[in-house]
Amino acid sequence: MSLTERNEPGFSASGALFSSGRSPLDILKQVYGYSSFRGKQQQVVEHVVSGGDAVVLFPTGAGKSLCFQIPALCRDGVGIVVSPLIALMRDQVEAMKQLGIRAAALNSSLSREEFVEVRRALSAGQLDL
Repeated sequence: MSLTERNEPGFSASGALFSSGRSPLDILKQVYGYSSFRGKQQQVVEHVVSGGDAVVLFPTGAGKSLCFQIPALCRDGVGIVVSPLIALMRDQVEAMKQLGIRAAALNSSLSREEFVEVRRALSAGQLDL
């Protein structure tokens, strides 16, 4: 999807996430600013939102991240993502924070204070992912 096909988000994710009727398409539009899913994204997202499991093999840049981020935002609780790459964790957390999503990572690069703060936020229900 080109940038010209992308909508500007109307409000922050924190406002969108806790309203009633959090459909995947609403979150895609309101949080991410896209008007529609690409390729098989919608099929994967709807399957995961309904409680299904998925292994997604898309090429780089095809939107795999939305396939786990949107279902986590549609459901109650916190979404947990396991990633072997600390740099990828940092990039994704920063990108989600810029969208207003309450995100954090736990990994070996954190100081003790940072680790404790993330655990506290997680326990307090202050994280989406």
